[in-house]
Amino acid sequence: MDSNELQNNSRPKPEEIKELLEEDQPVSRSPKKSGAGESGGSRNLNFLYDVPLQISVEVGRANILLKDLLKMGEGYVIELNKPAGEPLDLYVNSRLIAKGEAVMVGDKFGIRLIDVVSAADRVENLGK
Repeated sequence: MDSNELQNNSRPKPEEIKELLEEDQPVSRSPKKSGAGESGGSRNLNFLYDVPLQISVEVGRANILLKDLLKMGEGYVIELNKPAGEPLDLYVNSRLIAKGEAVMVGDKFGIRLIDVVSAADRVENLGK
C-alpha cells in the first residue's frame, strides 16, 4: 500500500464529512463495527469526538509600536479596531466559526453565539 492510499484511508474526504454533517439523523456515539469488505463511503464521525480543539474569542485587534509596548503599565489603555457593542469573533483552531456576545457564567466569562458559520461553509474551508 503506497502512502497516498494510506492517507486516503486514514482521513475522510471533505465531501464525506459534508455528507455526514448534512444527515438528518443524529450520529451514534457507539463505535461502528467495520468489516474488511466495507466501502469507505459509509464512515461516521465517532473517530473525531476526542480530537482536542483550541477555542479563542477575539474582542478586537490593534497595531502598536514597540516604543508604546515598552511604555505599557497598569492602567494603560489600548484602543481596539472593533467598536463597542460589536459581536465578538469565536475561532476554533484559528478559523472563524461564529460571532457572539459576552455573558457572565457564575464568576467567569462566556460567549453566547448569535451567528454561526454554516456547516457547509465550515467544511468547505477545512483545507484552507
